[in-house]
Amino acid sequence: MSDSLGSGPRPPAPRTAPTTLRTRLAELRGPAAVPHPLDARALAALAANPGCRRRALLDGAGVDKAALASALGSPSGYGQSQFAFMRGNAFEAKVKADGGAELLRLLGAAEPGEVRTPDLAAAGPEGRAARTALALREATAAGCWSLLDHPMLALEVAGSPVYLEPDAVVVRPDGRWTVVEIKSFPMIDGSADASKVGAAARQSAVYVLALERVAAVTDGAEVSPSVVLVCPKDFSNQPTGSVVDVRKQLAVTRRQLARLTRLEDIAAAVPDGVTFDVAGCSAAELTAAVEAVPHAYAPECLAACELAFHCRDRARAAGAVEVLGRSVRGELGGLTTVGDVLAAARGEDGDADDPAVAALRRATSLRAEALTEPLAPAPATPEPEAAPCR
Repeated sequence: MSDSLGSGPRPPAPRTAPTTLRTRLAELRGPAAVPHPLDARALAALAANPGCRRRALLDGAGVDKAALASALGSPSGYGQSQFAFMRGNAFEAKVKADGGAELLRLLGAAEPGEVRTPDLAAAGPEGRAARTALALREATAAGCWSLLDHPMLALEVAGSPVYLEPDAVVVRPDGRWTVVEIKSFPMIDGSADASKVGAAARQSAVYVLALERVAAVTDGAEVSPSVVLVCPKDFSNQPTGSVVDVRKQLAVTRRQLARLTRLEDIAAAVPDGVTFDVAGCSAAELTAAVEAVPHAYAPECLAACELAFHCRDRARAAGAVEVLGRSVRGELGGLTTVGDVLAAARGEDGDADDPAVAALRRATSLRAEALTEPLAPAPATPEPEAAPCR
């Protein structure tokens, strides 16, 4: 008789985690929903808020958060207008015209000679990523200028592969790889809007991080820690370039992505039957599904996430101190709601030895003292003496 029911050691079960996770994410997304791709901009925003499990799961499952926000009754104001999108495409086409001659000039290649522009077409994102990796190796070995137009890069995020598409990657004759980011906002007198440049730097850092994975297995390759930002010059449509050092953003992105909880753990905590299928669920069902996954709202989400308005309304309804900002939340320690803060300030609750509670009570005392103490009368201004008659 076999020992299949005994307590002896059994052979390890085959690993089916990737297939199981893929199936689970498809169930969460909806059977007929097309996966929404996760781009570098969204990935940079996700890295800036790694504690938000809701965004990590929705992005990992490929849920269209803009459509989900509209179905929840909180449409997003985040995104790019159609006019800006068309203007950006037209400017990018101008930068890359004539085989990228203008772009290479901005990179300092006055006489580039032969410029390789490999064909990166392939089936699916996996095929394009493999074709890009091969083209990068061939370009490095060729020892000449190469321009990769919209290459596909792969990066693992929270245990799930993400495919990224930078505007361009230039391979120099010395084997250095440089990310090129083309934006349609102007660069006036050699400088651009600091917030827009910062967002572009964070987005480019994600591309550099993905490129480093390919460079690590390519002989003679080196990824430049500086990216080239190309924008319209002044009020014209003439391209101009600026070198942006992204080492700081790269270190922050690498650290924050490492902090992300793996998608398997987040998906396992979601009750069975929960789905974010916008086409097949009512607003009430979608609301219940979204609330089944915890979020980490902060005011910065308003400029980076389609669900920010919905999460802000929920945070306000719960009285969460996160609506006041991350810096305020950090100063308040264990006081997690506005009610707790007010009760601690009035002396109705809270540990007096807690520095946050002590600071709140001291501030309350100073405020009461300032409001009850009468103001000192202003000193009388002496009247000017009359000029003597002459």
